[in-house]
Amino acid sequence: MSVTIRRWWRGPLDVESLAISSVEQVAREVDRVSAARGRPVAAETTAELLRAAFGAFAHLRVDGHAVNPWAPMSGFIRASDGHVRVHANYPHHADAIARATGATDRPALDRAAATMTADELESVVVDAGGIAARVRTEHEWRDHSHGAATAGDAWIDVVPAAACPVTPTDDAPLAGIRVLDLTRVLAGPSCSQLLACLGADVLRVDPPHLPELIDQHLVTGMGKRSAVADLGAHLASVRQLVASADVVLIGYRPGSLDRFGLSPAALAHDRPDLVVASLSAWGEHGPWGDRAGFDSIVQAASGIADVCASDDGSPGALPVQALDYSTGALLAARILRLLSDGCGGTVRASLLGAARTLLAAERVPHDTEEPLGVPLVTVASPHGDLLSVPPPILVDGRTIEHDVGGYGAASLTWAR
Repeated sequence: MSVTIRRWWRGPLDVESLAISSVEQVAREVDRVSAARGRPVAAETTAELLRAAFGAFAHLRVDGHAVNPWAPMSGFIRASDGHVRVHANYPHHADAIARATGATDRPALDRAAATMTADELESVVVDAGGIAARVRTEHEWRDHSHGAATAGDAWIDVVPAAACPVTPTDDAPLAGIRVLDLTRVLAGPSCSQLLACLGADVLRVDPPHLPELIDQHLVTGMGKRSAVADLGAHLASVRQLVASADVVLIGYRPGSLDRFGLSPAALAHDRPDLVVASLSAWGEHGPWGDRAGFDSIVQAASGIADVCASDDGSPGALPVQALDYSTGALLAARILRLLSDGCGGTVRASLLGAARTLLAAERVPHDTEEPLGVPLVTVASPHGDLLSVPPPILVDGRTIEHDVGGYGAASLTWAR
């Protein structure tokens, strides 16, 4: 069943169509993989589920309390000749901003930024290991070296590899499928949450020196297990997981896992029957190909923040983190397709590809929001009782939420 396009969010860009298209592809592939595995189900989505899931943070309650995903220094900063978007939600990124500018709070950052050009502020923060992007117009991004180098890239690219048998199931659509999740924040974890809630055994592994934010874990952790391991000390255990996995998700900065033999190319070479899904902010080539980034930062650089600017010229943002959630959904759809085809292969996707797709779509500015109900579910976690929204898929007419496990509580073994 196709969702009728309606205007759920205010703004100049057609975020609704981006959301609908990506999640409807997931639903079609759930139908396909379940049929291939011998237990057909009917999957669909609804406008209410989509709108709620793409705004999951706004609806999450932990023991009755709302959460705020944004740190005080995150956001748009006014430089002497423009704006820069910085990301300081993670302590190590806030520390990088402090090293670059001397600022340890928002007022100090505002004062420091006023003495720099936007290009200078972007440069010093990134050089210090932080995350920042100057707010550019669409034209400026097209002329930028990385914008030009990646202009022709697809949002998502799939390279099939070796054939392997499709394992039958008499349980959930992905029962018996093992997924090693090496991703962070929203796009990758929302993809693996979909796979987990469809029955896969998903084990997410995070480094102990860069722990995930608990609220991020709670909003994307349904049905998964979470482990903490240093790849240097526990590489043999991680390699054992890879050896018996069906899917490996990688969401770290391109090149950062190469020294461990965990690059997409190395994994695909060693295991042609493995589905390797690689997620990046900017793509995997070009001047920014090895640069880290987030949804909000890609919006700023690509021209979205300028398109969404307010009447006074201040940069704006999409109403939800649509680049993250739509890319996570599309990644899940392509993984499901390879699994249903009984085929290993490599899937590559980027947040920049989602931004290009959104900017290229027909624009229908709208200043009103159509009210929709919010489907809420109660799930348990060791971090508190959660009132949340389920993943944006119905299977045989039912939502597919699961409880959230403890962060870092699992061992480096498969559950089954």
